[in-house]
Amino acid sequence: MPESESYDYALIGGGIMSATLGVLLKLTNPHVRLVMFERLSEVAAESSNPWNNAGTGHAALCELNYMPDSKDGSLPDPSKAIAINEQFQVSRQFWASLVELGILSTPSSFIRTVPHMTFVQGAKDIDYLKRRHLALENQPLFSGMKFSTDLDEISGWAPLITQQRKKQDIAATFIDQGTDVDYGEMTKQMITWLKGQGMKLEMDTEVKSVYQFESGKWQVWLGASQNRLIHADRVFVGAGGYALKLLQRSGIPEINGYGTFPVSGHFLRTDNPEVVAQHHAKVYSQAQVGAPPMSVPHLDTRIVDGKPSLLFGPFAGLNPKFLKSGSILDLPLSIRPANLLPYLSVAFRNLGLVSYLLKEVTKSRSEKFASLQEFVPDADANDWSYYEAGQRAQVIKPVGRGGVLQFGTEVITSADGSISGLLGASPGASVSVSVMLEVLEKMQPKQFQESKAALAKLIPSFEKKLNDNPALAKKTLKATAKALGLKA
Repeated sequence: MPESESYDYALIGGGIMSATLGVLLKLTNPHVRLVMFERLSEVAAESSNPWNNAGTGHAALCELNYMPDSKDGSLPDPSKAIAINEQFQVSRQFWASLVELGILSTPSSFIRTVPHMTFVQGAKDIDYLKRRHLALENQPLFSGMKFSTDLDEISGWAPLITQQRKKQDIAATFIDQGTDVDYGEMTKQMITWLKGQGMKLEMDTEVKSVYQFESGKWQVWLGASQNRLIHADRVFVGAGGYALKLLQRSGIPEINGYGTFPVSGHFLRTDNPEVVAQHHAKVYSQAQVGAPPMSVPHLDTRIVDGKPSLLFGPFAGLNPKFLKSGSILDLPLSIRPANLLPYLSVAFRNLGLVSYLLKEVTKSRSEKFASLQEFVPDADANDWSYYEAGQRAQVIKPVGRGGVLQFGTEVITSADGSISGLLGASPGASVSVSVMLEVLEKMQPKQFQESKAALAKLIPSFEKKLNDNPALAKKTLKATAKALGLKA
């Protein structure tokens, strides 16, 4: 008979979400017993890996999908953009505290200042961008954002995108408080610290299922070949796209009706120093009709292991895998009687998305390179290579008898709070701290209330709205920028 292993929390998945939750748990309760399971041979190898995401510190500084245009030509509603930015500021404050505590090392190893820009063409989009800027320019968290239609000024911000352009043909916004973040490096540093604090890390170990006893405790099952009994009071499923199937196997009714819509991402990349030196920004543009928000075209400065590169994309593709290293059976095996109608209704309601994805799949490399040339007119195909980035699984949420395709991160928690998991993608890692605080509150509401003083030390704006307090916003942005070596 195998010995029984017992833990307070089992963390499934070795990415930024599990790492963040683990650190929050240890900092608020040093005696908590943790175990983390990762099915691959290294942590942060899926969505948290720097080459599997764009590394954008999503703060709605440049992403138009967080602030869609109004229908009547009035100023667009900035509320969602402000909310996203508020959440990113929570992350920044937490990371700054981890640097001070020695949990994260030199800030430049995982975060750097990279200006965020929005770039549009044509009278309609120029008008929208101008109104967007007017709606944001007096918001404290967007202080310093500039708008321009002047070719020379935009060229000073991003010379690669202004080559061969005519005046009054384009418009852009620019703000220099944007960031490029290596979530993979951050995750590794957090997990190294957690191991030093006694967390058990199991690599090359896939959790097949979880079972709940009448007592409320959970058994983590690693498969018939593993002669082990692993028990945990609580389970967090931060396994990316695999979270759906593990939550389904848990048997909790809260997951009924949910599904995921997997989309693969591809990018063009250049490491040519002469090209890279001409661009230092993350430049987002308007999405194509029918495209999901994660497919907004952007030209990004990326800095990984201290080396800068440029990425352009993403080019979406249809792929039934829920993870980059997943199985082509992931999607079909996730279909249940409870989520069949939501899957079908999403397909019928999003014919534009399906059409867009089919067009993307059939695009040749030359056609994809032509998309880059819309951004960089002088781009040379010899400088750019094509690669597959991470897999994203968007949430299909049950609504009535059907379902809706939801873009964002969805927290699923059992009624007793003993198991919680995440579905969805962007803004994902950027708002990981806010999402994990939500998980903590749902899983241990009493302990969460008791930990508020400790959390307020880690996150000075905890339970406050920075954008409602200009003086506090300015002070907080300046403090975290200094701690992380960023521009205020």
